[in-house]
Amino acid sequence: MSSALERVWYGDSLPARLARAALRPAELLYAGAVRVRGSMYDHGWLGTHVAPLPVLAIGNVTVGGTGKTPIAAWAVARLRERGARPAVVLRGYGGDEPLVHEALNPGVPVVVDADRVRGARAAHASGADCVVLDDAFQHRRLRRTADWVLVSAERFDRMTHLLPAGPLREPQRAVSRADVVIVTRKIESAARAADLAELVERTSRVATAVIHLSPDDLVDALDGTRRPLAELRDVRVLTVAGVGSPHDFFGQVREHGVLDPEVIAYGDHHAFTPSDVRFIVRAATRAEAVVCTLKDAVKLAPLWPRGGLPLWYVSQRADVERGAHVLDASLASILAARASAPSTTGDAG
Repeated sequence: MSSALERVWYGDSLPARLARAALRPAELLYAGAVRVRGSMYDHGWLGTHVAPLPVLAIGNVTVGGTGKTPIAAWAVARLRERGARPAVVLRGYGGDEPLVHEALNPGVPVVVDADRVRGARAAHASGADCVVLDDAFQHRRLRRTADWVLVSAERFDRMTHLLPAGPLREPQRAVSRADVVIVTRKIESAARAADLAELVERTSRVATAVIHLSPDDLVDALDGTRRPLAELRDVRVLTVAGVGSPHDFFGQVREHGVLDPEVIAYGDHHAFTPSDVRFIVRAATRAEAVVCTLKDAVKLAPLWPRGGLPLWYVSQRADVERGAHVLDASLASILAARASAPSTTGDAG
């Protein structure tokens, strides 16, 4: 998302409040459309399809910033550890998410298709025995074995308006449709995230978990060399991020002792160009390295000048802080369903 949108959605200034008020009529129209669509699925008036293999859907009720891709990658890794052959199915908006999944889980099939039903069939044809859908909570055409919905601890108190006046794709009460609600945190405290999980569980009656998305190792985006994140301490860097919540990433970098970090924020899924790279390099004249997210690195690396300023990326490590048994049980349902998965797809309602 753009910084201008973030200011409108999350800002307390008078211009932000006026902008939200001006967008209220459009928000009401959007809310009506969401309500009608949801009711049609709830009553079986819109058809759904059964996949030929178990499906774990991971999504959210907001636009960006909750950590869907690292959580989906974490789920894929856990399923592989337990003997499954998962595939990732996603729309692939922006072009970076498929590359990120390929980097985090080498060898796992990644199917890019806005039609999740067709994507699941393609995953089955590729030899997968289960599917993880990245960003699919609203895509109800495909029935799922388990549904995980993510809520950001950093953004929770600001999730008050639906699109276009706010970041909500659906009202917050839609989380009650999920099997598991995961509260993700990046720079919010563990205590606050745990309190939010208890609140969500109490109001939605859905089991919850808390996952801390913390920075992993530093990785050279050009040659893959890894080094401890502690090496950032007292290093002067320029930090670049084109993700859903860039300031959370900047905060994580600052927490690791970076010396006077300068930052450049782009919109989510920004398509970097050679002119962007030239701008970043010029902006980094006082820096010893440029640090970005993995999501940015997969697009910046092919354009980055060789032999110049180092380009490092930091990916997000998922650490379960609460509800590990809830996530284990949900993954077990995917593993168990592999034996009973139907051999063909078809209408289910």
